[in-house]
Amino acid sequence: MLSFSDCHGIIDEQIKLLDIRHKKPTELYAPISYILSLGGKRIRPVMTLMACNLFTGDVRPAVNPALAIEVFHNFTLVHDDIMDNASLRRGKPTVHAKWNNNIAILSGDAMQVYVYQLLVGDNPVFLKTLLDVFNATALEVCEGQQYDMNFSKLPNVTLDDYLQMIELKTSVLLAASLKIGAICGGATDENAQKLYEFGRNLGLAFQIQDDYLDVYGDQDLFGKTLGGDIAENKKTFLLIKALELAKGKAADDLQRAISNQISNSFEKVEVVRGIYDDLNIPQITCDKIAEFSDKAFEYLSAVTIGDSRKSHLSELARGLMVREK
Repeated sequence: MLSFSDCHGIIDEQIKLLDIRHKKPTELYAPISYILSLGGKRIRPVMTLMACNLFTGDVRPAVNPALAIEVFHNFTLVHDDIMDNASLRRGKPTVHAKWNNNIAILSGDAMQVYVYQLLVGDNPVFLKTLLDVFNATALEVCEGQQYDMNFSKLPNVTLDDYLQMIELKTSVLLAASLKIGAICGGATDENAQKLYEFGRNLGLAFQIQDDYLDVYGDQDLFGKTLGGDIAENKKTFLLIKALELAKGKAADDLQRAISNQISNSFEKVEVVRGIYDDLNIPQITCDKIAEFSDKAFEYLSAVTIGDSRKSHLSELARGLMVREK
């Protein structure tokens, strides 16, 4: 069975082999090569290969679909960075900051076309099924992004609305990566769907954990300044739950903070964190993370192959859920 590092190595090597860097016009293709070269964990394409490897020793049928998923993911980052007016991605200038918005939009469009070239590749037996899964997922990711943008303008967002948004924006691509890998490996429809549900629940747990770590993580290990979500009034699981539970003075103080009546961002973070502590938000959040994580592993356990074949995938998933707090 292939480990995470084995699959990561395959993906990195194949990305280096993609015939993009020297294509013309340079302004169209150089940004694509640039964003793909910034690295990252490659979790989605790695999981595609690992899901395929659960059912077969030959992961070659899953390589191009895995690359397609990684190109698609990076395409969404290019366009998201434009919408968010972000200047950095993985510690480097974003594509639109390094070139300009027009180039970033057009290069992103080219990446989407390239995704389909990779998917069509060499999987004629699975092509219709792969396209159905990918197309449904790509639309859901767009829906999730739109909901996220809508939330910034809405005074109130329910937890159900929030969970739907992070499922569409984050979880479904992870889930589809696993399902596509399983399909390439010849899995039954039932096993492919169980892996999809494993990924969907794992993605939900991961995103809520990300919300938690933004407030309660170790800043050095988390890799960014804590409290950024609070400072920006971002609607996270913690804030939405606090708004639901806060009463009296706590509710007044929370509203004062999110209505920007506290101008000092450090003070704002301290006030809101204190309210979270008083309302037991950290424990409530950790309980929700555990709920989705446990459900994810129930689906993985239900996949009808030997546990030993699932060990590397299980180890990767557990590693994602044991980030420093």
